[in-house]
Amino acid sequence: EMAGQVWRAGHQSAKRAFRLYADIDYVRPYFDVEPWQVRQRLIRSLIPPRTSSDTPHPIENELYGPLMLVFTLVAVLLFGMKSTGHVVREGTLIGTAIGISFFYLFGVAFLLFTVAYFLSVRVSLVQMISLTGYGLFGPCLTLLLAAIWPSDNEMVFYALWLVLCGLSALRIALVLGSRTLNRQHSLLLGGLIMAFQLLFVLYLHFAYAHLYQTAAETIQLLEGGVDAPRIRQATNT
Repeated sequence: EMAGQVWRAGHQSAKRAFRLYADIDYVRPYFDVEPWQVRQRLIRSLIPPRTSSDTPHPIENELYGPLMLVFTLVAVLLFGMKSTGHVVREGTLIGTAIGISFFYLFGVAFLLFTVAYFLSVRVSLVQMISLTGYGLFGPCLTLLLAAIWPSDNEMVFYALWLVLCGLSALRIALVLGSRTLNRQHSLLLGGLIMAFQLLFVLYLHFAYAHLYQTAAETIQLLEGGVDAPRIRQATNT
């Protein structure tokens, strides 16, 4: 009986170890990528493909590059907030930046995958996450360059927004459009992609940064013991 219990315990431990190894082995191909491949895919994310080809454009089954771009977006948001000169709470700032960046990657990718499924677009969820993730390269460049060279009239930002974000969104739309035979479906999906990408960057540059600055100033006023009328006046200005 003792030997049977030992055998069963060992058998369960071996099954758990094998299951853990199998899970790691399952996700390993999605992160098995060389640095030069990531560099090429980053550059290619800003180059819309040709639309004359009858074959679907390839999409990488890779998650390393998209995840690195999400963390890059977080760093860019932190840099942009620090460059404004406001003292903010580190934990809240980092948590908010990570949350909104990961929500865009997985939330928008899942939403586009759902829409693509009903529009008969031949794409998997991992491919959609990879395509959406590499599409963040344009927004990262836009927000970084706008933070490095701020402009009062926002003309630099709008130029970068139209060129870099527009090219990255156009590439996603054309790649997915090549995987469906219905032109109307392709236009509908492309319009959603352009709207998500461009509006997301506008939100990060204007609403997200400005609302967080207002919240930080309000917290500083509260900690300094300023009365309520001055707090409301500061937040309104």
